[in-house]
Amino acid sequence: MNMHTKAADVVSKSLAQAPAFIERQFPVNRVSAEVHKERKAIHGQILTSLGSYWKGRKPLLLVRASILGCLLPATDKPLQDLRVFLLLMGMDDRSIAKRMKAIKPANIDPTWPRYAELVAEGSKPSWRGDLSKEDRQSLIREWFSGLPFSQRLALSLRPDECEEDLHGGIWEEVNAHLGTTSNSLPELVQQLGVMRFGHSPRVADLFAGGGSIPFEAARIGCDAVATDLNPIACMLNWGAFNIIGGGEAARLLLADAQQKVVEAIEAKLDELGVETDASGRRAKAYLYCVEVTCPKTKYRVPLAPSWVISKNLRTIAKLVPRPEKKTYDIEIVTGATDKQLEAAEKAGTLIDERVVHPANPDREGVALSVIRGDRKGDAGENVNLLRKWNREDVVPRKDDVFGERLYCIQWMRDGATEAEGDDDLDAASTFYAAPTKRDLASEAKVTRIVQESLADWQKRGLVPDQVIAPGEKTDEPIRTRGWTHWHHLFLPRHLLFGALALEEIAAIKDPFVKGSLLIGFCRTLNYMSRLTQWLTRKKPENAAGGFSDVVNHVFYNQALNTFYNFGCRASVGLLPSMKKAFPSIGLPGTGRVSTREASAIDTESDIYVTDPPYADAVNYHEITEFFIAWARKLGRKVFPDFIWDSRRELAIKGVDEKFRTDMVGAYKGDGGAMPDNGIQVVMFTHQDAGVWADLAAIMWAAGLRVTAAWNVITETESSTKKGNYVQGTILLVVRKRLEKHNGRRMDIEGEIEDEVKAQLRSLNAIDEEWRAERLYTDGDLQLAAYAAALRVITSYETIDKQDVGSDVFRKLAKGEKTVIRDLIEYAASVANNMLVPEGFQPSLWRDLDSASRFYVRMLDMEHKGISKFADFENFAKTFALSSYQQLMGATQANKASLAGAGRLEGKHMEPGGFGETPLRRVLFAVFKTMQKDDPKIGLSFLKTEFGQDYWTARLTLADMASYLSAKTVRTRPDESAAANLVAEALRVDRL
Repeated sequence: MNMHTKAADVVSKSLAQAPAFIERQFPVNRVSAEVHKERKAIHGQILTSLGSYWKGRKPLLLVRASILGCLLPATDKPLQDLRVFLLLMGMDDRSIAKRMKAIKPANIDPTWPRYAELVAEGSKPSWRGDLSKEDRQSLIREWFSGLPFSQRLALSLRPDECEEDLHGGIWEEVNAHLGTTSNSLPELVQQLGVMRFGHSPRVADLFAGGGSIPFEAARIGCDAVATDLNPIACMLNWGAFNIIGGGEAARLLLADAQQKVVEAIEAKLDELGVETDASGRRAKAYLYCVEVTCPKTKYRVPLAPSWVISKNLRTIAKLVPRPEKKTYDIEIVTGATDKQLEAAEKAGTLIDERVVHPANPDREGVALSVIRGDRKGDAGENVNLLRKWNREDVVPRKDDVFGERLYCIQWMRDGATEAEGDDDLDAASTFYAAPTKRDLASEAKVTRIVQESLADWQKRGLVPDQVIAPGEKTDEPIRTRGWTHWHHLFLPRHLLFGALALEEIAAIKDPFVKGSLLIGFCRTLNYMSRLTQWLTRKKPENAAGGFSDVVNHVFYNQALNTFYNFGCRASVGLLPSMKKAFPSIGLPGTGRVSTREASAIDTESDIYVTDPPYADAVNYHEITEFFIAWARKLGRKVFPDFIWDSRRELAIKGVDEKFRTDMVGAYKGDGGAMPDNGIQVVMFTHQDAGVWADLAAIMWAAGLRVTAAWNVITETESSTKKGNYVQGTILLVVRKRLEKHNGRRMDIEGEIEDEVKAQLRSLNAIDEEWRAERLYTDGDLQLAAYAAALRVITSYETIDKQDVGSDVFRKLAKGEKTVIRDLIEYAASVANNMLVPEGFQPSLWRDLDSASRFYVRMLDMEHKGISKFADFENFAKTFALSSYQQLMGATQANKASLAGAGRLEGKHMEPGGFGETPLRRVLFAVFKTMQKDDPKIGLSFLKTEFGQDYWTARLTLADMASYLSAKTVRTRPDESAAANLVAEALRVDRL
């Protein structure tokens, strides 16, 4: 398409001063639901194909919503603004209907009035046979359209799964509203860029990381710039633009090269004969364990937390003592009984960091720290007896504290083929066996080849030669294993495979192919290391397809975890990753990668969308050295513009004034490289209560002003995460502060109050007019109130002639409150007084303490079906309530709830704080009523507690009990009934 011709049909810079849609409204509930759907589609996420080890990518749909929100104008027709935004996002009701999956009879709710017209009677639901296909589809659409949005979404495809169909028929309405002439999303983006900035919109990300922001910007037609210090991040962004966005011809060229490289590696390994048994069967995985000498028995003990190898194939390892050698043989038992499996599960030799084994009658065992010789050095540092490995080492020495032992091999049965993924090779296609003398000879051969070739390979850049620099994450392998160089993290088999692979890649002439294969190799590195845990996985009943035990990937979390029992994938488990196809998606926009620090940006962009490192962000500057160590020498040839070093010293990190100063430098840099009408979206996900004040101060000191803030639910629960993790991503919208005004503190408080009221009125009006579903929760409105306050605060250069933004450059005393934090707390109090929970008396609300406000607010939220822990946590911050957990009954990420009267019982009744509030006393009265179903007991307690004040407080207490009853009728019906009894008893009580 010729987008530039279309752009000539609109007036340049006609929207230059127009406020952006995202500054006035943002449908966070719909966006959150769609984003959550994208997050759950783990294998369907486009950019993870480049490397799933980069975990911090923001969802593409969130990026698209943010950029479109910046480009679209906020007009005097807010409801139509919203409709156009949803049309473009494929999130309007008509688009949702287009996205509907194939519906089955079992999906239809039998209570639907027209159910019998569509579904035939019978034990198993089926479509009525007397309906034509057209009539059936018509009834299905009617049923579907009546469902709540969340249910329709669950039965729909993601927008990017059917994108070509979604925008058909919308352009007449869109163009009429916006004054454009587009016929596609890229054309519209081009035209909006011209209308705002005079040219195609330029979008930049200063912390590009995994590349989702620049990639999605280019996918919708922007000119995108990806900037990052880290060469691995730069390489991933190059891959997003050039591999995934390179078109079909590039994909076919790469696929051919991938196949040739894989075949060459296979041929060399076959020639060496180190991955097959005497019958020619191929190995799938090798299982290793660490060995130590028990100081009590002098036995050499193999370590494992469990000796179950495979539950699916009922295979275990059994330790057989050899007293004469002070060692253990390890037998591999197949066809184990349930009793044997249970015994093997409990027979681990490493229990709670203590070495326990059959030859030691003391079942307490010996602490591993004793064997390792952990102690404090002369300077108070942690030291131990572990030998620091030399550069020449590839395996432990015989006298090392930690030895290493191959104890089991997973073999592929005759006829089994390589697997494309962990679950693709059925467990029954493999079997396990102890290594034979031939297998051990192959192991020794690999070690000998690597030892003899190591210096040459390192010189040629085929295996790592770098020292591991100490750091928060990189200290782990140094401290726990004595490894000093990056190649120590890899078994000889890994080093052999890596050298063969990089040798083939280095021989490629085409720079695009060579760079793409290097990205594929780094993807494979995530599966080859001494840091890959052996996972035994029980196949669920009725599960379809393969479900095998597997060697895990290194970065299942963002750390360098060492294990005492680990696996090594043979080439059959590594090569599929090297030849795995990359998706191919056309990019109407352009993409450029820049490797520089954020404060040194060299080109102007109109829109900045950034996801900066904040406080406890992942230490990518450390852990990506795992990949840099392998890729840097070849990388310098393929990507000469990238700096092949992690540049730790330049990475923005930490929580102190140095971090804040670096952040100011970064955002002052992009502010200087942005036109006066430019706009930014800063994304951050963090739990710390001080994040608002810090970030506001950073933006202020950088010469930026806040114009809006929205909270989008972006994170999914993970089985690898324990506890509750932040689920919301805040979108902070900022612009340049062009005027240098001084504000008086007393005047600013009045402005904040007016701005907060206006913001809430505006959003509530849109919500009431929309009607399809509630657009904004109380939490969203609370956040919008914060943003309204920040709009006022950050519009001033100084307050009372003081540069309050300078607080970011100094160390704050413990508990010190800055001017910004004071004003934000004032804004919170203004919003709190306005956002009275539905059904609660406003006059009572104003007099409540923070704990009672939290409890009353969350009762209302529970009543509305809110159960995300993040919402409870956010409101606790809003009410400055640090002790909120004592009021919680459940704190699971998506199943959070308050502690009801029955759960609280007599707890937290002590004087001071929540314990002596009227609400807490009403809750206890309800609890006492629940015990014997008699309100007289509860009433007696209240009279005793309040004494002479009882009669003046009686109706207030009755209102609280009525509210409690109304809000728990669904969640805790017994409590609701008891609260109603207490309320009625209070109302009829007389002197």
